[in-house]
Amino acid sequence: MEASSNNPDRHKIEQLIKLRKKAHKFYGDHSEVYRSFLDMEKNTFKDGRLSKLQKELIAVGISVVINCESCMEWHIKQALDGGAKRDEVIEAIEVGIEMGGGPATVSARFAMEVLEYYDPPTSR
Repeated sequence: MEASSNNPDRHKIEQLIKLRKKAHKFYGDHSEVYRSFLDMEKNTFKDGRLSKLQKELIAVGISVVINCESCMEWHIKQALDGGAKRDEVIEAIEVGIEMGGGPATVSARFAMEVLEYYDPPTSR
C-alpha cells in the first residue's frame, strides 16, 4: 500500500506510526501485561467463523465510534493489507458513523485521511 504525499494529516499519521512502533518495542521488552495483550490480539483477530478481514473491518467501525486515531490507523492499514477494498473500508467507517451519531462524523474525518494516506484516490 503506497502512502499518499498529499494528505493534510500525513505528519500526524506518520507520528502515530512512529510512536506505536516505539511503544511496541518498549512495552514488548518491559511489560508482561502488554505481551499478554498482544497474545489476546493475535487470538482475537485470527480467522475463525469470522475472517481476520471481517474482524478488522469491525474494528475500523469501533475505532470511529470511540475516536481512537491510533486504532483507526492500525485497523484501516490491517484491513487494506488483508485485501479490503476501499469501498469496504468506507462502509465500515459508515457503520461507525451510524453507531456513534454526530461525534462519530468527526472521527470519520480522520479515518478518511488515513484511508487516503494508504490508498490515495488516484491509486485506483
